[in-house]
Amino acid sequence: MTQQNKTVWWALALPLLAVLIWSMNVAVTRYVVDYISPVSISFYRWFVAFLILTPFMLAKVWRERQLVLQHWKQLAVLGAFGMVLYQGLGYSAAHYTTATNMGIINAFIPVFTIFVAMFMLKDIPNRFAVVGSLLSFLGLIYVMAQGDLLSLIQSGGHLGDAMMVLAVFFYAFYSVFLKKWKLQIPLLISLYVQIFFALLYHLPFVLWLGLDAIDQQNVGSVLYAGIFPSLIAPLVWMLAVQMIGPNRTSIFMNLMPVFTAIIANIWLAEAWTVYHSIGGVIILLGILLAQKKDVPVKVAKLNV
Repeated sequence: MTQQNKTVWWALALPLLAVLIWSMNVAVTRYVVDYISPVSISFYRWFVAFLILTPFMLAKVWRERQLVLQHWKQLAVLGAFGMVLYQGLGYSAAHYTTATNMGIINAFIPVFTIFVAMFMLKDIPNRFAVVGSLLSFLGLIYVMAQGDLLSLIQSGGHLGDAMMVLAVFFYAFYSVFLKKWKLQIPLLISLYVQIFFALLYHLPFVLWLGLDAIDQQNVGSVLYAGIFPSLIAPLVWMLAVQMIGPNRTSIFMNLMPVFTAIIANIWLAEAWTVYHSIGGVIILLGILLAQKKDVPVKVAKLNV
């Protein structure tokens, strides 16, 4: 095997590691609901990440302050959608649904992104994207209904799943904003400033609701959330994008429901049911179909 091939195979482990970290964080989010409030863990998560980054990033941000000031409004919006609305709703949803369901709904991000991009960027999806998105949506409804669509209609839905769907919808906006603006800012500086804005957005909630104390029962979850999914996973993911490309990297996100379900089953004793299997397969097939590109039809010219 050549050195180049070795490098490629090694690079494929990067998105796997990132998805594993994010999947673990879904289980951590569900585990810690009895020990800390959603506002508290959300604030502590970004505060820990901010403290870790500050010694390395503060001087760099100051040197690039003109660039940051030029794009501060966009960075403020990104911090709101990607770190407060998405993550905050995720922590709240964990009080009302399972980690397994959260992992499955998270896999819906690519589909939502297609439709948000259609309205914001006038990026018209192809036929595969439309059919795949509808198929995935049906699978999502089946999971939310726990295999009983009539029950879902009669009950009006499940609060936790609905909150998670809304969170994923906000993250789709985050992804489209990134694509629309294409900010020419170093990634770590962008991440650091977004975290700064996320902390600012948390302050009214913290002042109104207060913060739970960090103790032996929740300190591990807070540190994990502040270090691994907030810092390590994004950096590993960005490195994977650079090494193997965005399209090949994004495919690995489809493993998140599987990883989350396995972790939740082993650690939280959550059951993987028949409706999870059926709905999960439908969602996965829809996502894969939505990523398929149209093949241009070549029209043969007739010599007359």
